[in-house]
Amino acid sequence: MDYELTEKEVAEPLQDLKEGMDQLENNKTLRHILSTLLTIGNFLNASNAKGFELSYLEKVPEVKDTVHKQSLLHHTCTIVVEKVPDSTDLYSEIGAITRSAKVDFEQLQDNLYQMEQRCKASWDHLKVIAKHEMKPALKQKMSEFLKDCAERIIILKIVHRRIINRFHAFLLFMGHPSYAIREVNINKFCKIISEFALEYRTTRERVLQQKQKRANHRERNKTRGKMITDSGKFSSNTASSPSQPQGLEYAEDAAEHENMKAVLKTSLQSGESSASVVPGLRTRTRTRANRGRVGSCNPVNDDSPNATDDAADEIMDRIVKSATQVPSQRAVPRERKRSRANRKSLRRTLKSGLTPEEAKALGLISTSEMQV
Repeated sequence: MDYELTEKEVAEPLQDLKEGMDQLENNKTLRHILSTLLTIGNFLNASNAKGFELSYLEKVPEVKDTVHKQSLLHHTCTIVVEKVPDSTDLYSEIGAITRSAKVDFEQLQDNLYQMEQRCKASWDHLKVIAKHEMKPALKQKMSEFLKDCAERIIILKIVHRRIINRFHAFLLFMGHPSYAIREVNINKFCKIISEFALEYRTTRERVLQQKQKRANHRERNKTRGKMITDSGKFSSNTASSPSQPQGLEYAEDAAEHENMKAVLKTSLQSGESSASVVPGLRTRTRTRANRGRVGSCNPVNDDSPNATDDAADEIMDRIVKSATQVPSQRAVPRERKRSRANRKSLRRTLKSGLTPEEAKALGLISTSEMQV
């Protein structure tokens, strides 16, 4: 017989069962789960029970509430995750129980019995063979092998008996009544625990995902309706920046305004001397009208526009710059757009000049100058 393989098939499941009982006995997550289930059951049934049968674990995923249609396992997992944040998924910690759930221990006991019977039969066969011609060395080797197998089989029987007795004691520890201990099937018990642990791990992952989604949703609600500069790293940058740059921008805008007033005042004074043409600006109609004429240009009038081209270019550059200025760089908020009915063309204003009343309204001339 293949003794080594048969011995391995008997010894390994016994070792797994021993390790599985230790894992369940020392597992804190399982204790919290069973305690939570007992508390929920007492609350729903208005009772004060001290325990429940472990076979009820098979029905936990099937029991659902009447409002949200969530299973009892889902509510249990939610409570355990909230009350015990350091709890585990349970399934990854009871690998020995999962392996034991795949073993038929009744068949294992039968295999152990067959090993004992075969060993006894081998002794009988060896005695029959020894009566005939047989080398002493071979007979000695066969006797030592069968003796060693018999000792190991006796040890396996002792280990098997002790582990079964320890399993019965473990059932007492789990709350089983003493009269029903010997009727518990080891394979069925391990299978119930393993399948429940697998269901718990799946439900726990789903609960953690929902919890993470709710946390992300709360974070988004905190910044909802706010500008991007008011949140995160932008707020720190904004808070750390002093108010001095805004003052510099305001000073630059004020200086630009004063320069514009000076340019307009200069153009107004030049306009008083020549009412027909605004200095520094030649209209397109005049240019086009003068293209077809030869020799009709007055050299005195040509010198005046050429001399004031720089002033007109400066006015237009400043107007374009103020119109294309970035809104975020403006120190003073924009005014409301005025009605189109009162809007006047800049070209028409520069062409016809400013009246004394308009110049006074703009602050370009003083009251004493108007009286003169």
